[in-house]
Amino acid sequence: MSLFDLAALLLVLAALFGYFNKRYLHLPSNAGLLILALAASLLLMALSLALPGLGFPTAIRDTVAGIDFNETLMEGMLGFLLFAGALHVDWDALKARSLSVGLMATFGVVISTAICGTGFYYLAAAVGLPIGFTWALVFGALISPTDPVAVLATLKTISGVPKRLEIDMAGESLFNDGVGVVVFTILVGLAAGTSGEHLTFSLAIEHFVVEAFGGAVFGALTGYVAYRMMLKIDDYPVEVLISLALVMGTYAAAHQLGLSGPIAVVVAGLLIGDRGVTYAMSDLTQRYLHGFWTLIDDILNAVLFMLIGLELLVVDFTWQTAALAGLAIPLVLSGRFFAVYLPFQIVRLRERFSRGIVAVLTWGGVRGGISVALALSLPTGPQRDLIVTATYAVVIFSVLVQGLTLERLVKRVVRPEAGDPSREEIAEREAAGEGTATAKG
Repeated sequence: MSLFDLAALLLVLAALFGYFNKRYLHLPSNAGLLILALAASLLLMALSLALPGLGFPTAIRDTVAGIDFNETLMEGMLGFLLFAGALHVDWDALKARSLSVGLMATFGVVISTAICGTGFYYLAAAVGLPIGFTWALVFGALISPTDPVAVLATLKTISGVPKRLEIDMAGESLFNDGVGVVVFTILVGLAAGTSGEHLTFSLAIEHFVVEAFGGAVFGALTGYVAYRMMLKIDDYPVEVLISLALVMGTYAAAHQLGLSGPIAVVVAGLLIGDRGVTYAMSDLTQRYLHGFWTLIDDILNAVLFMLIGLELLVVDFTWQTAALAGLAIPLVLSGRFFAVYLPFQIVRLRERFSRGIVAVLTWGGVRGGISVALALSLPTGPQRDLIVTATYAVVIFSVLVQGLTLERLVKRVVRPEAGDPSREEIAEREAAGEGTATAKG
């Protein structure tokens, strides 16, 4: 199957599932597509078992197995999805929440990696599937970052979220995947014996500074160059093209330079979404730019969550792996709780936050395609099968259970304080002319 044939298959399935969801299920797009893709996968598996001579279920399974999920997401979709998400984040609000976002995106990921990795090591031994401690930490690293795609898709469906809470969730999810990938890369090298280095604190700091902070600086540089180019012209096709080139060029160049491509693209997106929209774009360009990236975001989200559902075809479950996968769900939730609770003991000394925020951030820590992609990128071996199965179970539970019940939790436990407007209230103020942004032209 050629690359074009594969892309055509994925888009056709995404369109069909999306139509069926909007027409009959009326679920949020990410959850609806995931449910339908899971149902299709289960149907194909049942057909394969009931009619062994039927060829097409096996052919589809082989096609799905041939998809390089890591390359498709990490080297393909992710840059576009992160830029589209960052483009709509309020930069001033994010700066005001820098302590909480920064601590959860760094300190929180390390805490969660340690808790989830250690717990996974003992749980695997308890069900009779022992795994090396370093490989268990690899699972902790890949499952700890909240997925920006899943989190932002979930936030779109929730009304009445206080602005501070939305910024904490969106900001953390946009940055912590870069930190998680750095930790994951170090641990995989150690576990596979390919790094040739011993894990030390100084080594971890070196990797973090080079990849994470280097990526942020590089993204700021490329974003500023693109902003200056947009400032000098007023032509929406060219300015949209510049934004597209910014994403692809920044992500590819950062990868070649050994920097964090995800963090670089996020920083570039924040800069364009703030200074670019405010000073360098006419109203017409703003409409086209936001419309273009909203469309890109929706299409790639549809393909991604449909693809996660189809991956069920290539995940092997036994009673032991199923038991381990089930136990991994409360383990990851526990790790997430401490990854939120401990940093917020520091945050409360300086920043205000809405009541119930720890509960919402714990339950709203939705995992998605990034965790699946990292798990599928692991070298072949028994440890890979355990990690992939557990990761898949956590992601499915996260998107379908946590994502679909988060709005109910927000309404139950969050008590916005005075002066803490929701997304809808801000939009109403801007529509009434209270916005302060000025645009070119």
